[in-house]
Amino acid sequence: MLKLAGENCEKIMGRQVRNVLVQDVQCDEIWGFVQKKESHKWPHEAHDNSVGDAYTFVAIERHSKLVLNFALGRRDQRTTDAFIEGLRDAVAPGDFQISTDGFQPYVQAIDATLGHRVDFAQIIKVYAASSDERRYSPADVTQIIRKTITGNPDPDKICTSHVERSNLTMRMQIRRLTRLTNAFSKKWENLWSALCLYFTWYNFVRIHQTLRVTPAMAAGITDRVWDLENLISPL
Repeated sequence: MLKLAGENCEKIMGRQVRNVLVQDVQCDEIWGFVQKKESHKWPHEAHDNSVGDAYTFVAIERHSKLVLNFALGRRDQRTTDAFIEGLRDAVAPGDFQISTDGFQPYVQAIDATLGHRVDFAQIIKVYAASSDERRYSPADVTQIIRKTITGNPDPDKICTSHVERSNLTMRMQIRRLTRLTNAFSKKWENLWSALCLYFTWYNFVRIHQTLRVTPAMAAGITDRVWDLENLISPL
């Protein structure tokens, strides 16, 4: 049932989130894993990409909170390239600003795929060294550096706070991403299906508390709140 719902939601996202007018896009990655953490893999599993760390890349529009694209994979250049290519297909022609964290593969991916269409900046956070007592808590941020990569981004809008807040919602709503539990995904395909279901629900069904409409309504994609039946009905 999860696989069928995920496949349907993937089609909905692909058909509905197209040529979206955007002004300010934020991108980030959230960590998860399938079966076991990367550090717990056996030597014979070292090259098995269906097991271990699984990063979800997410791009949202700052004003509508619409999830424009997401990707699941390793935190590497290949996944980043595919993620940015999907973002290009989701947005309408025109210029916009984009902000990411300091992950270096974004520079090559955005330059190759979006070129001079974007005013691109990275926000780089410098963390203090963590201690054993804070093992499951984030280290303190000691410095924030805003770095212009291409174009002329507005310094006041170089930010990833909105997509990071979206990541928190993901952790709260997707049991597979909840930390310190045994609810993690055992199959890569099931995690992907769960993500497709979640992001479609987030865009079309869930009323955003600040917007008081769904992100899809705020972006002008639809004029009504969808229900869960719309997400599982065959297209």
